Amino acid sequence: MPTRLDQPLCFPDPRAAAGNGLVAIGGDLSAPRLRLAYRSGIFPWTVNPITWWSPDPRGIFELEKFHLPRSLAKFIRQQPFEITHNRAFRQVMQACADPAPGRGETWITPEFLEAYTLLHEQGDAHSVECWRGSELVGGIYGVSLGGCFAGESMFHRATNASKVALYYLLAHLRTRGFALFDIQMRTPATRQLGAVEVSREEYLKRLAVAVEMDCAFS
Repeated sequence: MPTRLDQPLCFPDPRAAAGNGLVAIGGDLSAPRLRLAYRSGIFPWTVNPITWWSPDPRGIFELEKFHLPRSLAKFIRQQPFEITHNRAFRQVMQACADPAPGRGETWITPEFLEAYTLLHEQGDAHSVECWRGSELVGGIYGVSLGGCFAGESMFHRATNASKVALYYLLAHLRTRGFALFDIQMRTPATRQLGAVEVSREEYLKRLAVAVEMDCAFS
């Protein structure tokens, strides 16, 4: 049975999550609560009601083991896009929420958009963008805490643009000394690029070390 949050800035131990990974219901999407959630290995998924999750197993990218397919490597060498960091965070989130083939609805509601934009303005959420001229054609965003980056969503409006954004994000995290790249759940697309699954217990151990690291995204 998930916990109902009736205390400020309090989460139960994610090890007590329901079988589907649901940890708690309720609370709010304030910046302090979001920071505590990610630090605790928990993330929100819905707003009516607000639900908090910690799946087992957990999807991650090992920062040194990204699988770069030959065709994608060739594409990247052609430098098809301009790559930027944090130039258009809100636009990236909005694009991730837009309808796309195979996706009838999105969990990125206006409440999420406002909450994570505030987190970005406070320096804890970041984006990588792909541009073709003045057009935003791909990107990815997520939350950083110490040496952990929690990827939230990505999008593309041009071939390979989301994969290119992911490639440059991983390279940036390695350069900045990050130790953990959380993607919450592995998908067929991320599996092809080298994403793996670890147990919740292993993830929480690695998270505890990563969040204490002195790393900065920017």
